[in-house]
Amino acid sequence: MGFKKPELLAPVGNVESFYAALNAGADAVFMGLQELNARGRASNFTRPLIQLAVQKAREKRIKIYITLNVLLKNKEIDQLIEILAFLESLHVNAIIIQDWGVYYIARKYFPGLTLHASTQMGIHNSAGVNFGASKGIVRTVLARELTMPELEKIKTHSQAELEVFVHGALCYSFSGMCLFSSYSGGQGANRGICKQSCRRIYQGGGEQHALFSLKDNQQIENLQKLMALGINSLKIEGRMKSADYVFQVCKAYRMAIDNQQNMEIARQMLELDMGREKTGYFLSGSITDGITDDSSIGIRVGAITSVERKSISFTSSVDLEEGFRIRIRKEIDDEQLYVKMENFSRNGDVYQVPADLSGKISKGDEVLLVRVKTQSFSSRLGNVNVLPELKKQPLKKQEIRKSLQIEGNKTQLPILLVRIGSPEWLSKLRFDDYQAVILSYKRSDWEKFDVNTSVYQQNRQKIRIEFPKFISENLLDFYRDLASRLFGSGYKHFIVSHLSQKLLIPAGAEISCNENVYVLNDAAARMLHEEKISQFIYPLENDLDNLLSMVNKQGVVPLYFYPELFYSRMPVRKDADNHFFADENNKKFRIDVRDGITVVYPTIPVALFHYRIQLEKNGFNRFLIDYSGEAINSNVVKRILKKYQNSEAIHPSSNFNFKLGLK
Repeated sequence: MGFKKPELLAPVGNVESFYAALNAGADAVFMGLQELNARGRASNFTRPLIQLAVQKAREKRIKIYITLNVLLKNKEIDQLIEILAFLESLHVNAIIIQDWGVYYIARKYFPGLTLHASTQMGIHNSAGVNFGASKGIVRTVLARELTMPELEKIKTHSQAELEVFVHGALCYSFSGMCLFSSYSGGQGANRGICKQSCRRIYQGGGEQHALFSLKDNQQIENLQKLMALGINSLKIEGRMKSADYVFQVCKAYRMAIDNQQNMEIARQMLELDMGREKTGYFLSGSITDGITDDSSIGIRVGAITSVERKSISFTSSVDLEEGFRIRIRKEIDDEQLYVKMENFSRNGDVYQVPADLSGKISKGDEVLLVRVKTQSFSSRLGNVNVLPELKKQPLKKQEIRKSLQIEGNKTQLPILLVRIGSPEWLSKLRFDDYQAVILSYKRSDWEKFDVNTSVYQQNRQKIRIEFPKFISENLLDFYRDLASRLFGSGYKHFIVSHLSQKLLIPAGAEISCNENVYVLNDAAARMLHEEKISQFIYPLENDLDNLLSMVNKQGVVPLYFYPELFYSRMPVRKDADNHFFADENNKKFRIDVRDGITVVYPTIPVALFHYRIQLEKNGFNRFLIDYSGEAINSNVVKRILKKYQNSEAIHPSSNFNFKLGLK
């Protein structure tokens, strides 16, 4: 082929899928412990089972990467230390991380661990890759939302290994930037327990649709391009999927990687992965058909023809075998029922299967094939009772926790910051009411930004320039030049949405981080302190108990905001052109588009002013009022400022996770 074969990386959610990956020809597998990983609902592995898996993989010369790719709450630091010590003593090939606090402890106290940046870190340009590389992160799992030209440029300018998803489920929002699940009940996607809000049916434009449900990713058509580009690792998504899925998909990509002549066979194999409809997504250059109303998995094979007391009959265009699994999707209420193909009879294309579903299904209901039985895989890795004892360094939890404390940097009086999303807000504010004003402008606003405008010049000491969460590879120079121009005109303070954006800002500037650089624990706060970050904003999905558990209280607490529930590069569906929709509980949401990014907001704000006095008593005295998700209104500014000053609740509003807790 003229280029080096990439690593084929397979998902492993249980022992059966571990064997499936090995048998299908994976070069490496990624798996999680039963704690601190982004697939909390997968079976995952106990520590003894991980130890057995590492032994088995080493015999087969297969690499094992362990996922620690969740955000860490402060009380979980001791647990993290134990896990890192265990994994270092086990000599796993790498750990995959999202949280800069996890990074800090791993890098400083467990230097034997190799670090990979998870796609949850939201890295989407070469600045992100190279910043990670400068910190000792040897591989970046890139965001899924990249075009092929962008990927080519990133590869050219990157100083670390690159990993790309080639198959599996897609999230509507950028990974690491979705708050919808968390907002809907505290089950944070960044904590590994996503409620899959993007798969749900919503009411929009007078009709019900799955407005945000994406088809599954499949890059078999782009495989040769990715190989020629020199992408180091091709990753299959699916730690919550069956061993049959892992085997089928991994085998197909193995065959195609090894021999281009196998491409057609590989395509046919992937048709039986039992997933959703497929899309080449951004890498294929077309996303117009990326959203599907059918969020269920499986292949439609026929329909119910009759329902008897103890059997069902249906037609099928596919040859079904003993052990296959089907799902019946009801025509009226979309309820789904599963049936295993056992002791069935067949007459032509009509199947009769023993099943007592009388009264539950009707003639015409759809039949979907959801699982084929390729082969049997063992559920045993070995005897955990004969495992050798691992040689671990003595744990110094108390010493490590103490080292995370940041001294000084305390203020006596409360500090109030305000964020605005457009220049039109300037005439509604009094700069004297705030210690800092954050300008979170669109690109078109920055293009027209006149540094000599009197209101900017008079208040430039208070102004902070905020960069967006997504900066494509093609726009790195735009924001680098913008920072240079503004810095040269006396604007000295910048706020980054990704730690790597430091690379775009001139030396000598003051840099803060917004809430997209997650600080849910003291280790992350310490990391930012050592990176010379002036200030940071606590995450929007944080809760009061976690906040109060922190020793480092230097951050800014957001007290009023409209959280960005989805932050996506996907366009809005035509059904949602009215820009409002509602969920099954008639809770309403709003859609906005900024610089090509689709943002979904709730229609009521999160307001926490009634907690201000309690927060101040506990050492927190930096606060944020955020108008960037709000319709422009001078009356709002006066009313909200008064509520803040009086520590009063706002109605209607939400507490988000602040009181109920982030799970």
